Amino acid sequence: MLLAPLVPIVTGWDVRARTKPADTFPPLNALWEPHVGLTTLPAVLLAVLGWRYAFSLAATLEWRRLLLVSYGAALAWMLALAWIGPIGIGDVLGHRIEILPVAREIDDVGATMREFINRIPYSAAPDNWPTHVAGHPPGALLFYVGLVRIGLGGDLSAGFVVTAFGATTVVAVLVTLRSLGAETAARGAAPFLVLGPMALFMGVSNDALFAAVAAWGLAALALGATRSGRARVGWSVLAGLLLGWLVMLSYGLPLMGLVAVAVLLAARSWRPLPIAAVTALAVVLAFVPAGFVWWEAMPVLRERYYDGVAGARPAAYWVWGNLAALCFSAGPMVGAGLGRLTVLRADSDRVVGLLVGGALAAVVVADLSFMSKAEVERIWLPFAPWLLISVALLPERWRTWGLAGQLVVALLVQHLLNTRW
Repeated sequence: MLLAPLVPIVTGWDVRARTKPADTFPPLNALWEPHVGLTTLPAVLLAVLGWRYAFSLAATLEWRRLLLVSYGAALAWMLALAWIGPIGIGDVLGHRIEILPVAREIDDVGATMREFINRIPYSAAPDNWPTHVAGHPPGALLFYVGLVRIGLGGDLSAGFVVTAFGATTVVAVLVTLRSLGAETAARGAAPFLVLGPMALFMGVSNDALFAAVAAWGLAALALGATRSGRARVGWSVLAGLLLGWLVMLSYGLPLMGLVAVAVLLAARSWRPLPIAAVTALAVVLAFVPAGFVWWEAMPVLRERYYDGVAGARPAAYWVWGNLAALCFSAGPMVGAGLGRLTVLRADSDRVVGLLVGGALAAVVVADLSFMSKAEVERIWLPFAPWLLISVALLPERWRTWGLAGQLVVALLVQHLLNTRW
């Protein structure tokens, strides 16, 4: 975390964290812009109260109340941090490179699907898709088209929907851990999942939406693996639907399959796999008759990706700069948690180790693919909570002061930088 911002400054190395290098703060896609905001005081108050009471509440609350309190606190923390910055929760989704403005213009979904791949390359100008439409399969666009159709297509209203749904990621991760017999670990990790720097990038980010879909897909898979009879079938089908839709939201998120395998290993059951896999494949194949073929679109996107700024971003920096950006997002304690993977004593530790290992493998593959160079503080949000649960392995005294560090990093980043999220 310390080297990644310093190396470009000391060496004068333009690592192209943004298209315009002035006042940038690599490895984050951010500008150096110290400020205070409307919710500075509420955010500081939430941080103090969270540090004081989060661990005792996580340890003592009845399970359902813990889930409700975790969701409410996560949402409040995300909103408080968002309104410190100059962007808030309305401006990002309405930007010209985003998906929402395109969704407002679509009146023929069938035609959009048929021409989707042809409009990905830069060579399709002036009709090529904006950056974030081109960079994702059409599932993301269809989600926003749905919001527009039900009257939630304004910048602010869509921002609230995305933020509210993104905050459920915490709940899904806790449900997954408990379903796999690791409730103690879930309670130990809950304060870190709720509070910390991850919320900076979860607020009004498409990738927060993806993180929530991924987390609920894995939660459904865990429930399918630990239930019997009709319940197993139902949860397995739901897992397939969510994880299949996840593939249609982001080209990089089939890598969540590595975490899905870890879930099944932790449950010691492969019974949900055939049902979930067939259902997920059916979701992906359902787009083919409409004109979108995922495996044909991927190489077209890769060409556009390297025709843009990514082609100028030096791999020698980003292969490790990406990992530093992830530490800004998940928080510095994620490194300490990962360091404890060599000390797995209880069965719940084994569950945590498997889930963290799956997420870590996904991050390594994503990093070495060089399809992720910069901006991973948000792009890797679906992986971040599964890495962060490793803090449950830390001694209690580490976790108490570690949470304070996470909160301080979140407040400093949001007050010193314009992260755009």
